[in-house]
Amino acid sequence: MSDSNDRPMAPAGGDPDAPAALLTPPGSGPGAVKMEVPGVLRKRPASFGLLIGIGVLVVAAAVAFWLDGKRTQQALRTEVAQRLTGVESSTQAAGRAQTQLATELRDAQAKITLLEARLAESQAEQAALEALYRDLAPSRDEIAISEIEQVLLVASQQLQLAGNVPSALTALQLAEAKLQRLDRPQFVPLRRSLARDIDRLKAVPYVDIVGMSLKLDQGIAAVDTLPLAMDERVPPPVPDRTAAPADESAWRRFLADLWSDAKQLIRIEVADRPAAPLVPMAQQYFLRENLKLRLLTARIALLARNDASFQADLVAVEAWLKQFFDTRAKPVQTLQATVRQLAASPMPGETPDLNRSLEALRVLRLGQDRAPGRLPAAAPAAR
Repeated sequence: MSDSNDRPMAPAGGDPDAPAALLTPPGSGPGAVKMEVPGVLRKRPASFGLLIGIGVLVVAAAVAFWLDGKRTQQALRTEVAQRLTGVESSTQAAGRAQTQLATELRDAQAKITLLEARLAESQAEQAALEALYRDLAPSRDEIAISEIEQVLLVASQQLQLAGNVPSALTALQLAEAKLQRLDRPQFVPLRRSLARDIDRLKAVPYVDIVGMSLKLDQGIAAVDTLPLAMDERVPPPVPDRTAAPADESAWRRFLADLWSDAKQLIRIEVADRPAAPLVPMAQQYFLRENLKLRLLTARIALLARNDASFQADLVAVEAWLKQFFDTRAKPVQTLQATVRQLAASPMPGETPDLNRSLEALRVLRLGQDRAPGRLPAAAPAAR
């Protein structure tokens, strides 16, 4: 028989698992007839125990879950506390490191400030040293200007003292070549003055002053060897070397020697010029020295471009040679020819000066001395 027929109908809305007393119809008492429901009575304790077991399990699970959550929470709190402790330690270490870094930064800033001050001082000293070096060690242009100044001074001295036009012209051409190699705009006025002076020197006729001076020096040196006119002698006769015959008698040989000695006592001379002046031995020295003095004054007049004095000295020298010295001697003839050649040579005219070039050089040097950032250069020593 099925269980549906044996189980009594539960009231609407009632619990099918409710106790049997509740299922007893109303009006039934202890004396009423009891209905046997053995299947229902057997199943109610099992369902109730299952519910109790499930409730216990739920409570146990809840307690276990609560304990696990509490343990997890406690572990989390412990971990958080540990981490907070570590963070605090790290923060303290970071604070100490920051304090140390701040101290080191201040020290580094102080050192940097000191280094900057020293660097500024070093740069100032370096700038002063460079300025001093520029003042003491001239630049390439200044060296070139100094060299050109020396060249111009030497050329001017050659023109004024010796009248050496070729040397002065060569010096000016060298200075012009040096300025051309430098090729600086500030050198244009100086190059223009040099070109004008070079053209003026090229227009001067060439006279060999040095060669003429050397010839006068040679004449002065040869005066001591010139023979005087009073020392002129007829060359001795050539002795008769014909041998006498061996059989010639003694008295014939005696007469021949006597005749030879007699011929030497008499000299026949044709006088084609006036008699030579007799110069005492004490006056011969002064005669030669006066002749040297005349040649020397002629040389000085040549260097001084004094044509009148030069010609007068040469005329006096030639007259003295003809009057007091033996004009038949080769040294006297050589000196006479030299004097005539020098007297016929043209005297050089007035030589140009180099004042324009020197003035342009002074203006250029003055402009460099007044340049900004330069100390005034020391004035050149007077020459």
